[in-house]
Amino acid sequence: MSAQIIDGKAFAAKVRGQVAEHVTTLKAEHGITPGLAVVLVGEDPASQVYVRSKGKMTNEVGMKSVEHKLDEATSEADLLALIDELNNDDTIHGILVQLPLPKHLDEDLVINSINPAKDVDGFHISNVGLLGTGQKSMVPCTPLGCLMMLRDYHGSLSGMNAVVIGRSNIVGKPMAQLLLGDSCTVTIAHSRTKDLPEVVGRADIVVAAVGRPEMVPGDWIKKGATVIDVGINRIERDGKNKLVGDVDFASCSAVAGAITPVPGGVGPMTIACLLANTVTACCRANGLAEPDGLTA
Repeated sequence: MSAQIIDGKAFAAKVRGQVAEHVTTLKAEHGITPGLAVVLVGEDPASQVYVRSKGKMTNEVGMKSVEHKLDEATSEADLLALIDELNNDDTIHGILVQLPLPKHLDEDLVINSINPAKDVDGFHISNVGLLGTGQKSMVPCTPLGCLMMLRDYHGSLSGMNAVVIGRSNIVGKPMAQLLLGDSCTVTIAHSRTKDLPEVVGRADIVVAAVGRPEMVPGDWIKKGATVIDVGINRIERDGKNKLVGDVDFASCSAVAGAITPVPGGVGPMTIACLLANTVTACCRANGLAEPDGLTA
């Protein structure tokens, strides 16, 4: 069999279209423009690319986009003062501090200084706790994007056996909580899991988020399973740089029922869900109904 390709690029475009519609409605009916502030400290090249892309797409959907680019040597006190200013700015509904931060800055302290209601990355300890206890929270963008694609492909996920490979705070753990929330039976696997191929082989849904290039081969995958590949790894092959995921796409796509490619799978959904989270935060801040289909 040959797996159906879950086109994250096309799905992300659809999500951005839904966000744009909600933004138009908020402006027309309530006079409100959702605002997203992105804070970048230093000159990390990858971070600069991400921030430019976020700013461009924020503007494209009609939202207010604010960028604060700070010097590498910015003090922790100055960064926290900026975040406090944004916390108290009623025109800003989402705050994102681009990671990684320079080594002299405490990432946990910085993230936890953001108003949890404006924490559109979903990394604040309050949002982590709310998600873990099944309460309304801001949800990390990448897991939210994975959940949206799974819901779109399967409809109901109730009763399905899901394995999440990877236990990071950014993807693995929140992904497991979201799948539990949709009534999956969830296993979190990792580098020390015994009999990992057998564990993965029982799954109806496999979410690979371990950060190891092509770690998961096709003979680990149950026939007809859905494979969501979160990995983005740059490798050299045949003298050329290439982006690959955490699963071996060729062998996995031969047995899976559906699979996300790399690139063009989960990646585009992350920024789309950042925009969706900003609209959600705006609606909550103003006591309005949340956008249908754009939240967990």
